[in-house]
Amino acid sequence: MLAVNDTNLCDNMKMYMDKVTDDYETMIVTRKNNKNVVMISEESYNNLMENIYVMGNKENYGWLMKGKSQLEKGQCSVHELIEAEDE
Repeated sequence: MLAVNDTNLCDNMKMYMDKVTDDYETMIVTRKNNKNVVMISEESYNNLMENIYVMGNKENYGWLMKGKSQLEKGQCSVHELIEAEDE
């Protein structure tokens, strides 16, 4: 995790945004009066929102964990995909 003050961020905005997006860094922008900001990439944000959604639905989460357990125990099978024909 990176930490940078707001003045330094403004002076080097492109460099810091590239670090956040290219290196998957999370950056804390420190500001006066402890009003800090966290900067993450859009990809990281979308991943976080998806995880919150999945974890927030107990039935869905339980279904996923059951599938994960079955996979880890080798209780799964492989199927060929069937291409749908154009009508």
